[in-house]
Amino acid sequence: MTTSSNAITSALQRMPAVDFTDASRHLLAALGYHSERTLDGQTGRVADFITHPNHSKQQNIATEHTFTQQATSAQLIFQVTNDEIQDAAQAQGSLLDATTFDHQGMAQSFLFMAVDLKGKHYPRGQYANFTRAINKRFPAPTVVLFKTADHLLTLAFVHRRMNQRDPRRDVLGSVSLVREIDPSNPHRAHLDILSCLSLEKRLGWMNANGKPYNFDGLLAAWLDALDTEALNRQFYRDLFAWFSRATQEATFPTKEAKTLPPEEHIIRLITRLLFVWFIKEKGLIAEELFVEANVNPLLHDYDPVNGDSYYRAILQNLFFATLNTEINKRSF
Repeated sequence: MTTSSNAITSALQRMPAVDFTDASRHLLAALGYHSERTLDGQTGRVADFITHPNHSKQQNIATEHTFTQQATSAQLIFQVTNDEIQDAAQAQGSLLDATTFDHQGMAQSFLFMAVDLKGKHYPRGQYANFTRAINKRFPAPTVVLFKTADHLLTLAFVHRRMNQRDPRRDVLGSVSLVREIDPSNPHRAHLDILSCLSLEKRLGWMNANGKPYNFDGLLAAWLDALDTEALNRQFYRDLFAWFSRATQEATFPTKEAKTLPPEEHIIRLITRLLFVWFIKEKGLIAEELFVEANVNPLLHDYDPVNGDSYYRAILQNLFFATLNTEINKRSF
């Protein structure tokens, strides 16, 4: 069982063209999660999900009303139990062919759910509220896949812990989001996180950390993969490794290179890249300015290795003639 970035990318790209529940099942399969266990009689209608007799009725009325207004469909994809996890560990890919939804063992299982939303964009808090509302209806951790009207995909997972006063109940904590993935052009960071959540990688983590191949082990593996502090530590480790390498290998075609240490050049480069990323992500400038295929035909004598036409025509005008100049004095 090998989870490749190409398989994940392929599964993402087919999402806008097919039914979201089927597309979600295909994506989960690319991540190594398979199961035939699902609830019978699902219609996909939000009203039917809300009134399902097996669901808890302890809900936040305001959140439930908003969810009903914003969701166009809500359907359980499948259930992964200890049987599927153990078989995956043994066979590395061949899961049991069980077809019955395990109500008795429901609390010791993972549920995966697909939800279609009407809007194009939602704030983080809204995704978190919807995820908690859905998880309150199930005694098992429920991974929710949301899709917006613009086909942006968000994977949501809520951290649960046992209620200290009542061991039969869980307390819902923070919500981890892999937010608004663009299926047609997924960001590398999104692909890395999805790959990290794959069953192959999680089984490897369970083995390395002495965790059992069951629900408890997989839950611990997911919590570790989505731990914000761990993700931040990994990011800064990767950034420092890149910084160390860049200071040894990078060259800068400026006179200042003779007097400034390479570390200062690299720090300047990083801060400028972060600033460019920020204004691009906020939609303050056209993203096309940073896509080589778009700017190449517009530039004379374009040479990405030895030339400076991109800097002079695009970046110099963007930063000095535009962003560093008062609005009424800007010119190209």
